[in-house]
Amino acid sequence: MQRLTIRSALFLGTALVAPLLAGGAWAEDSTDLGAITVKGASYETEGSDSYKSGLISVGEKAAMTPREVPQSTSVVTRKQIEDGGYTALETAIENTPGLLVLSNDIGRSSLFSRGFELDYLYYDGLPAPVSSIYGTQPDLSIIDHVEVLKGPSGLFIGAGSPAGAVNMRLKQANRTEPGGSVTATVTSVGQKRLELDYGGALNAAGTLRGRVVAAHAAGDGFVDKQENGVDQLYGALAWDIGPNTTATFSISNMRRDIAPYNGLPTRADGTLLWLDPAVTTAADWNRFDNDVTDGVAAIEHRFDNGVRVKTSLRRSHQSGDFLYAYTGTAAAADNTVSRLSWIARDFTHDTTAFDAHAELPFALGGWEGLAILGVDAQNSDTNLRVASGSFSGSWDLDNWNTSGLAAPNVTYGPVATTDTTSRGVYAQGRLKPTDRLTLLGGARLSWHDVDSVSASGLRTQVGVDAHPTPFAGVTFDLTPETTLYASYTEIFQTQTALDAAGRVLDPLEGQQIEIGAKATLGAGLDVSAALFQLDQVNRAQTVPGTTYAVAEGEVRMRGFEIEAAGEIGPSLHLAGGYTWSTSEYRNGPTAGEQFSTYTPRHMLKLSAEYDVTEGALADWSFGGQWRAVSGFSSVSGTTTIRAPGYGVLDLTAKRQLNEMTDLRLTVSNVLDKDYYSRVGGPTVFNFRGEPRSVSLALTRRF
Repeated sequence: MQRLTIRSALFLGTALVAPLLAGGAWAEDSTDLGAITVKGASYETEGSDSYKSGLISVGEKAAMTPREVPQSTSVVTRKQIEDGGYTALETAIENTPGLLVLSNDIGRSSLFSRGFELDYLYYDGLPAPVSSIYGTQPDLSIIDHVEVLKGPSGLFIGAGSPAGAVNMRLKQANRTEPGGSVTATVTSVGQKRLELDYGGALNAAGTLRGRVVAAHAAGDGFVDKQENGVDQLYGALAWDIGPNTTATFSISNMRRDIAPYNGLPTRADGTLLWLDPAVTTAADWNRFDNDVTDGVAAIEHRFDNGVRVKTSLRRSHQSGDFLYAYTGTAAAADNTVSRLSWIARDFTHDTTAFDAHAELPFALGGWEGLAILGVDAQNSDTNLRVASGSFSGSWDLDNWNTSGLAAPNVTYGPVATTDTTSRGVYAQGRLKPTDRLTLLGGARLSWHDVDSVSASGLRTQVGVDAHPTPFAGVTFDLTPETTLYASYTEIFQTQTALDAAGRVLDPLEGQQIEIGAKATLGAGLDVSAALFQLDQVNRAQTVPGTTYAVAEGEVRMRGFEIEAAGEIGPSLHLAGGYTWSTSEYRNGPTAGEQFSTYTPRHMLKLSAEYDVTEGALADWSFGGQWRAVSGFSSVSGTTTIRAPGYGVLDLTAKRQLNEMTDLRLTVSNVLDKDYYSRVGGPTVFNFRGEPRSVSLALTRRF
């Protein structure tokens, strides 16, 4: 009842404000709005030489300062990407405060926030469904920066996981003078990578600009028989149609060529195997290939009175196929397994995302405000064929040999299809009763339909019409440098379970309350602290002795986090944070037990780099990353697999050979810590952490 009261109040407030907005006076001149500043969409971090971003747009439709967003946010800037040697999204996320990576092959890791897995990624604000098994996460050669919002963000998408949102700003064609860079990297485990980035004006006036990015990587992983390869090609155009109108277009193609590895087994009782990190369970014929093509187009216009309108479209085609073996039994006392299972899939996935919105400054009874009104739509079509099987025999983990094991003759069954369509209308308003106080409110109506046909021909149709999603927040500038905030956010996910009358259960609802503070210190460091409570309600619970379910399950995630990012003086760059969280099932047969066993209770992450400007070490930079987590576990049936906490230190040294050339040496896991980065079940998905390794990168700018 309390939940319905909160939502009803938020919608009533929005309904009351909407007519007032319609009757309010639209600003004739944006400069009359004082503290309300309509910001541009160009908020690139490339070339900023900073570990913080002045503007973010994740969870928003306008570029805002982090203090204007009443939720926890993090940014991985282009400098952090380059300093950390991050080439795949999970490598950047792994060092982002509050986020969790369940390791797999490059591009195939699972990404978690606040106890839930992310099911969408955003490219320039446009959503794209993501499933870790298909390896569609982007190569970071094409990304300017990564923005993270933690907790539900349903106002601008409607349906999705309550984990949060990860928005990636694609590199833009901003240069008017021709130039770029090339980077070559080699590692001690056998990886080689070459990356090229070039752009400039395409006409004399500089109003038409282009950019191209290409990357190629190939080589071994640290596990025997594992290989990770990627080819990335990206092109971007920007056209200043007029002084206030810009059109942008980008297209990318990424292909992954991987020899996959699915982790180690455990003992039957869940005891971990502390074997050499290079020990494998892969067959010689393991393979994974995919192809991802994305196109993004947008046009934006700014009126002289401060109004901004933008329309954007994203179209994606993904295809792939894979076949790989993994252990099908727990390990015996002599480290042998008696079965290898295999899985094969052939898939295509086509998605479209559209958004059109207007940003409208207004004045209401002497209060300054900003309204965002918009519509969006998404469509996703998936075709999937699956085959699986197993081999019996004996394989020794201490002396792995599958040379006599021929690849299976894969015979796929019928195609399973899923067609998902979403449409929505949304509104958000910001009102400033005083210069220091900002009230935020918003609402969304979503139409969401899923039509799926299984391989056996069973058709399932679920959907919701005009599903409401409210949003509310407040910020208060305690001082010119410090802001207090509070927010309430929601998101929903449809279900397929049926109730006693044969009706589909109400959607899952993710609901979060968060309070916090954000500040900018005089030295140039942004700091923040937050307390949050995230509930997911309406979880399906099967009624004992029946075949139907009720939407009464509830889980809760609580925690707090502190974070800092930016610079202390001109030479020291810092980014990091600490997160404490706990989760539980609130009712049902598992009431009181931990919900998100994957999530460590304590997570500490720190990145730093210091630029030496004087003395014998002038033109050198020294830094690294420190990542430490407490113990975590996985529950598989009646077996619980527990992994101890660990801390991993990476160190880097960079030498600026001249104004245009850098040489960077990185030693990962300097202390050669022996650890598990992920645990799964007794037969599979238990991944060792990477042992000590060395990489060398040479960058030449031109």
